[in-house]
Amino acid sequence: MSAHRLVNALKRLKFGDAAVRRNPWFYADTQHALAQLESADLHARREWTGNRLEKALWSARRSPYGRIIRGSKDLSTWPLLEKSAVHADPSAFRTHTRFLTLTASTGGTSGVPLRVFRSLRSIASEQACIDNVMQKLGTNARSARYAVLRGDAIKDPSDFRPPYWTYANGGQRMLLSSSHLRVATINEYERALRSFAPDVLFAYPTSLEALCILLDRTGMKLRVPTVVCSSEMLNPHVWHEAQRLLGCSLLDYYGLAERTAFAYATTPGEYRFLPGYAHIELVHVGEDRDQSIYEIVGTSLWNQAMALVRYRSGDLISIPSAWRAAELEELSLGLRTFAGVLGRSGDVLLTPEGVIAPAINQFPRDVSHVTRIQVIQESLQHVRILVIPAKGYSARDEEQLLGNIRLKLPQSMDVSIEITESLERTALGKTPFVIHRPAVKALLRS
Repeated sequence: MSAHRLVNALKRLKFGDAAVRRNPWFYADTQHALAQLESADLHARREWTGNRLEKALWSARRSPYGRIIRGSKDLSTWPLLEKSAVHADPSAFRTHTRFLTLTASTGGTSGVPLRVFRSLRSIASEQACIDNVMQKLGTNARSARYAVLRGDAIKDPSDFRPPYWTYANGGQRMLLSSSHLRVATINEYERALRSFAPDVLFAYPTSLEALCILLDRTGMKLRVPTVVCSSEMLNPHVWHEAQRLLGCSLLDYYGLAERTAFAYATTPGEYRFLPGYAHIELVHVGEDRDQSIYEIVGTSLWNQAMALVRYRSGDLISIPSAWRAAELEELSLGLRTFAGVLGRSGDVLLTPEGVIAPAINQFPRDVSHVTRIQVIQESLQHVRILVIPAKGYSARDEEQLLGNIRLKLPQSMDVSIEITESLERTALGKTPFVIHRPAVKALLRS
């Protein structure tokens, strides 16, 4: 068994959770740093981040990319790093031996598959950061019972016979399928969640919205003390509906598979970067009335396995145009809030059964020779996948891509894969990951 598969298997066990996600050697170190920074002023946060950044840059210089760039401990000597460069050659950013280093794959929010490398320290640090923000809601993440309503492939999406869930971590974690959540199955979900009585529900915002809509339509309510959302934009309306129908406190956090930025909110529209997670820069890209638009650029402070320095996330935030350098620094160090990340919504499909299918960004996951894909939903029954192939693309890649798709979509949806040299663009010249034709778009809004 490969190290990657071994760790994934361990994560589903109680022992594995303690050995990997909350490894005491690494987890406690991050916890201590976060606790110090929580009460620190601007000067102390700046100093701590600067010292940690210097170590990260020293490590980055040992990567093949770092040796080419020849950047110093001065961050300005490193250029902005484009996603395309990391996508083209992920191994150029490795700084670690293979020992205690894990490989992960992400579909990417724009349909560009990406391979990343993570140290065990960074995995434990990531968990410590999530646990830290959950603690702000009074939730003990280490002892809580979890229900998960995200992109887990529990069973064939065409099979609507219960159950629609399974268990992990010695029965402490309940994994529910988002692909089977609809009017005809909501009673099963409600009974299962009521019986399991989770302390925390982890959910994609689109899956949480579907759950709330179905509960409301059937006059049901549940009691879940804490809901944690990530990976998509959370509409404030869904936030309030979840509080009303689940009686919960809610945490929404923003992060990347590349581990170069982390922000969170416990109140709608009040997000802040978590100090100590990454070095954050804000690059100005334009103006919108009385707001300035900035791109989030981050440098990881914990993942020594993969040096991503000044990584352009492609994610934008909007802040008052009156803010200057001083306010921007306070924002980057978690002392000011912003309304949320622009974009990241609408990346779902609607099935003929009326189910919202989330996590479709995972379609190209682990497909080796794909440059980019675009998902076009022509109707409830028909989805087209446009593929820009990379050199070496073969029938095996297409088979892997279709297999990934069938883990998320039922057989009632016809899927066609088309090789192309260009993707569809909007009137503004953008190439969105997901396009809904007007009839589908109208149903999504209804």
